[in-house]
Amino acid sequence: MEPKYIFEIIECVKTNFIVCDDAEITLETNPGTVNAEKLRSFRNIGINRLSIGIQSFNEDELKFLTRIHDSQTAIKTVHDAAQNGFENISVDLIFNLPNQTKETWRKNLSQSLRLPIKHISAYSLILERGTILNKMVRDGKVKMQNADYDADLYKLSMDFLAENGFEQYEVSNFAHSGFECIHNNVYWRYKDYLGFGTSAHSFVEGKRWWNYSPLTFYNNSVEAKGNAVIGEEVLTKNEMLEEYVLLAFRSKGLDLKEMELLFGMQWHKMNKNFLDQLLKENFFIEKNGLLSLTPQGYAICDEILTKFKI
Repeated sequence: MEPKYIFEIIECVKTNFIVCDDAEITLETNPGTVNAEKLRSFRNIGINRLSIGIQSFNEDELKFLTRIHDSQTAIKTVHDAAQNGFENISVDLIFNLPNQTKETWRKNLSQSLRLPIKHISAYSLILERGTILNKMVRDGKVKMQNADYDADLYKLSMDFLAENGFEQYEVSNFAHSGFECIHNNVYWRYKDYLGFGTSAHSFVEGKRWWNYSPLTFYNNSVEAKGNAVIGEEVLTKNEMLEEYVLLAFRSKGLDLKEMELLFGMQWHKMNKNFLDQLLKENFFIEKNGLLSLTPQGYAICDEILTKFKI
């Protein structure tokens, strides 16, 4: 998208909603699709946070991922962004790629930290149905590494980034203090949000709705009824409680006072013995009424969350 078109979207939002003067406005982009001039234009139209999909600084890994950029292009894109007014820059990286060594992954993290960034999203490789990679794995052409190795790389990430001044505020997200992604925190802290465009989801006061994915269907629906909503659901109190708990523990932690205000303390009473066990075994810590996963707990987060009673 050209800066002029994105500016029209931003202005449309500001015309129809109250937007804070210092609102965080994030744009996702990829190396190889932008240059210094375009980045300068993005900053001039009001975008103040950039998320760059680098994925890896290793040339072989980039080729495997079929990315259009090389390592030097990725590095240059980050520097160009910083030199053109972006203070708040995030990069995306992927670990546990086939044949990825711990040393290769550490080098990816090290290279990131040599750049002027404030935020890192580090995701484990996930096989998606219908992708070329998924077919290659099914056909035996590519072998995925096991869950234990994935856990080792994840622990390496947590330890390495913590040692270098990045705080983990969500399972896959790390940031310098004050640079946690605002819209990430809205999701993880179970706040209301509005989404616009194809496939977009919204969530307000316990009601969730989502739009058509195909652009033609989306446009036809807007012309016919003024919106592109294809489905919706109103959550029960129990469903909201379950989502609240799961999201809280995947991020900063569960605020017991807030939980009592929203849902009462029945959940805490039902799970107290299990929580006490997790605290004793150093999977959780409790500080000032906030129950949070430790790095050891983050490593088996999904396993822990399945064992809570709702």
